This record gives sequence, C-alpha cells and structure tokens, in this order.
Amino acid sequence: MSEFLIGNLRPGTTLVHRIPAGPKLGLVAAFSMATVLVPGMWQALAFLALAILLACYVRMPLRGTLRALRPLLFVIVVVSIFQVWQRGWPTAVHVVAGLLAVIIVALVFTATTRIEDVLDTITRGLGPFRRFGVKPERVALAFSLMIRAIPGILDIAHETRAAAKARGLERNPRALLVPMAIRTVARAYETGDALHARGIGDEDD
Repeated sequence: MSEFLIGNLRPGTTLVHRIPAGPKLGLVAAFSMATVLVPGMWQALAFLALAILLACYVRMPLRGTLRALRPLLFVIVVVSIFQVWQRGWPTAVHVVAGLLAVIIVALVFTATTRIEDVLDTITRGLGPFRRFGVKPERVALAFSLMIRAIPGILDIAHETRAAAKARGLERNPRALLVPMAIRTVARAYETGDALHARGIGDEDD
C-alpha cells in the first residue's frame, strides 16, 4: 500500500486535532495565501519552519512525510532552476520554501482531520448554493473519490515500475506509461460501475 499521507489520519489529542474541520480548512487557506502575499526569502523560510514545527507537533512520521514529498521532487527542482534563471536565487528560495510550506501544512491537515468531517464541511459550505443548481452531496462524493484515488494511483505507478524493472524496461517510457494508463482507466471504470450498481449518480435530485 502507498504511504502517501493524503487521507492517512493520525489520531491525537493536540490542539490541531481538536480544531473543527471547517475552521482548520480556513486556516490552511489563509496560510497558503500568506505564503504568496508576504514577500521575502526569509519570510518564506519562516513559513516553512512553522509548517515543519506543526508536522512535528502532531507527530507526523518523518520517513512517511519525506516519502509523501518525494513525488514532488522533480517539480521542485524544475521550479527552482526556472526561478534562479529568471529572477535569481532569493526568489527561488522564496517560491520553493513557500511551496513546501503549503504542502506540509496540507499534509498536517489531512493527517489530523477525518475525511468524513471534511466531506461534511464541504456539504454544509455548499448548502446555500443549492438554489443555483449545485448539489453539495455530489461535490463531496467527487472530493472523496479523488482523495481515495490518489493512493491507489500511486500504488499502480509503483507496481508498474517494479514490473518494468523486472523485465529490464525501467527506462522505457512506453513500458511505464501505457500499463499505468490502462490500469488507471480500468480502476476508474470499476469505481463508476460500483457507484452505478448502488444507484449513486442516477437520481435526478
């Protein structure tokens, strides 16, 4: 199973655990905006330090957190090189540190908040938009499926890479991408069939 931390709840009694999902989600959004709106390399590093302290406070496992960040390593490297080339290394530090801070805080959120509470918050928050045709339950369902699909897709990627490596094709893009795409689409169809069998999404409310 994937050790990606999205949806991987770590029960606890810290203050972060006790904050309700709605206000906590608002704090995550405010933190994310602050990392963008507050300029400066040192300020971004301070946000990153705060995010790391939060992760330590809620006792997130270091190895698991690093593994969760590993798939983003390529993106971080590319962003760093581009920012150094375009605007210099202080801006690169600001952008990358802010990005890492937001990701870590998002992981803290998912590690300290039950997915059911998040879905209830989304449903309640979208309630006033029913008059405009929005169906909060379906939006919450889509969000839940997305959250639960990410670890599965990562598992498929790891299994596909292992199978290609066993055949000596780990550097062949076709041997990696084609089986992964086919298995991902097949899993999506299986999920859709399971929902359809339960009558979910067929009703016209």
